[in-house]
This record gives sequence, C-alpha cells and structure tokens, in this order.
Amino acid sequence: MTQSSLTAVRSDIGAPDAELVGRATNLVPLIREYAAQGSEARRIAPEVVKAMTEAGLFHLLVDRRLGGHGASMRTTVEAVAEVARGDGSTAWITALLASATGFASTFSEKAREDMFGSNPKATSCGIFSPGKAEPVEGGYHINGRWPYASGSFAADWATVGIPLDGGKEVGLALIPAEAFTIEPTWFVTGMRGSGSDTIVVEDHFVPEHRVQRFQEMAEGRYLTPHKDEHMASIGFTAVASAILVAAQIGMVRHALEITRAKLPEKPVAYTNFPHAKLSATHQIAVAKAATNLHLAEMTLNRICLDIDQAAAERRRLDLETRARIRNDTGVVAELATRAIDELVNANGSGSFAEVNVLSRIWRDSSIAARHAYVSADIGREAYGRVLLGNEEPTTVL
Repeated sequence: MTQSSLTAVRSDIGAPDAELVGRATNLVPLIREYAAQGSEARRIAPEVVKAMTEAGLFHLLVDRRLGGHGASMRTTVEAVAEVARGDGSTAWITALLASATGFASTFSEKAREDMFGSNPKATSCGIFSPGKAEPVEGGYHINGRWPYASGSFAADWATVGIPLDGGKEVGLALIPAEAFTIEPTWFVTGMRGSGSDTIVVEDHFVPEHRVQRFQEMAEGRYLTPHKDEHMASIGFTAVASAILVAAQIGMVRHALEITRAKLPEKPVAYTNFPHAKLSATHQIAVAKAATNLHLAEMTLNRICLDIDQAAAERRRLDLETRARIRNDTGVVAELATRAIDELVNANGSGSFAEVNVLSRIWRDSSIAARHAYVSADIGREAYGRVLLGNEEPTTVL
C-alpha cells in the first residue's frame, strides 16, 4: 500500500475531525448543567444521554457501514476530552460506551445484525473479567456478576467476559440488556455519575456467533468479514487502555479554565498579596499544571498516532510499541493527576467544598487514575520487561 493510498484511507491521521469534536464541544454547557444531578443520582441525567446519543458520540468508533462515524483514535480521544470539560463521569461513560460499542461492531456479521439491524443506534458497555459459562449445543449458558459496568444503565447490550476451553481462554460474549439486571454497587467518592454498578446474569443462552476470543481480538483477528473497516485493524488492548485517560485530559483543561477565571484576583490569605496573580508561588503552580497538561496531551497524541497509523496500514502494532503505549497511558494519568493537584493547591482549601466544581474534578480524576488498565507502575514493568528482552507478559498487551 503506497503512502498516497494510505492518505486516501484516513485523512484524519494526526489531526482530529473538527466536526465530530465540535459536536462534543457544543454539548459542554448542557453537560455542566446536569453534572451535579448526575453525580447525586449516581448516573448521568437522561437528558445528557439523549443528547450524546443524538450527537453520535457513542458511535464514534462504529464503522460507517453500520451508521457510525468510523472515527480515528485521535478524533475519539479529543471528543471524549471535550466531554470531560463538562463532566468527568459523562466523559467516562462516553469513552467506555464508545469503545465497547466499537468493538461490538467487530463481531461476526450475524452478531452485528443482531445488535445493529433493528436499532442502528444500539450501544454496548463492556466488562472483560470472566464470569461463568457452560458450553451447550450452539453456544453457552452464562451466569455471573460483572462489577464496574460503567454506563450499563444507558447500554442496549453488554460485552462480558466468559471462560472458554475449561478456563484456559477468555471469550467476550455479546448479550442484550434484557439478559441482565443491574445491582447498585457503585457507592464511591469519585466518578459517581458513571453508574459503574454490577451486571447480574442468570442462565442466559449466548449463541456461538455472539462470542469472540479475547486473545484473537488482542492479536487483531476480529470475526467481522469487513477487514477494510478501521476497527477491524485497530489494536484492542491499546485502545482499551488509552481511551481511559482521554477524560483526564479534559478534566485538567476544565480545572485550568476555572483557575484562570477565578484565581488571579483572589487575595492570598495570611500574606501581603492582594491578588494571587502577584504571587510567584501561585504563578509557578499554574505553570507547572499547564506544563503537565501539555506533556500529557503530547504523549496521548503520540499514542493515537501509533494506533491510527497502524490501522491505516492494516498492520498490527509490534510488541514493543504496545508495551510503550501501555506504559505511556499510565504516564498520561500521572501527569494529569499532578496537574490537578497543583491547581487545587493553588486555589486553596476552598477547592474541596462540595459545591466547588474543582472538588468533583479532583475526585473524578483520582478515581479514573486508579483503573487497573491505567496503573502506571504495571505499565512501566511491562515496558521494561520488553525493553530488556523478556517477552513474557505481566499484563495483556
């Protein structure tokens, strides 16, 4: 494939689609209006879900063949980051539903028809830890509880992990919403609006055509017959980790926006500074935060470029690049967390008042940074092993 043909395949590699990102930007005022309500209710408001659905933000990664946008990773990350400027929880379920729905579109043609045939706007949440499955003729009977099902309240389907081959492998099973109930278990201090409750399934039959093997997906061998689709070539584990830090970028942007609007004229208590803008301590803190944000943005942009370029060339990311992406995902989370810490320190203890938006940003960011797929030291260990010639994985790459 020549460079010119690659350009024809993807015109948005290295730069986001401004129109799609603009759809997210346009929703920021609405998202902010309902953010506190969503946090209190432990799930984002129906008005926001409706607006997000109509804007197609849950279908960013679904191919155009199925009515989606077939967006690049860079476009998807920027759209999620814009949503996060409105609210972290809303961005979190946008990221999770967009990625899970995108990967649901890589299932077999019959499964795609099951999901999208009667409802082109169908969405899926995703929980990959295995429950229980018994092989039967034509498929599996599954049972179990799948916690941390972010956005399950807004999903039409779910992709859940099941054991295959006596537990030797893990499969992902696509099940409709009527097959599960949602048990309220998400009682936490941050990301409260994400509704990351527990999906409960009792004796549900999943036909074989709605199951993909996780390892095959990790290797980029999806069941969809449409190998020309962007999602059919995109790195599963790279996307699954990188998309989780997109919200972090947007939350830092929001915190910096608030700080630049409110902090300059604020007096510095117990000092002779009438305005914080005159204090070197506050100047340095804000500069550190902005610098960490810029570094996080550049790192995530590099991750997206690697993912999108490989998908455009229909090649799988090599092991070292996958390990670096996993490492760099944790670095982005660390940089974002440091930036927000600098900003709340500069704004003072009032940042932690329940009515202060900075408090919610700080709590949401703290929870998001501790997701298992984001843990920085796990990423460093995986990357370091590969760099030193040890290809035995410590985590799925």
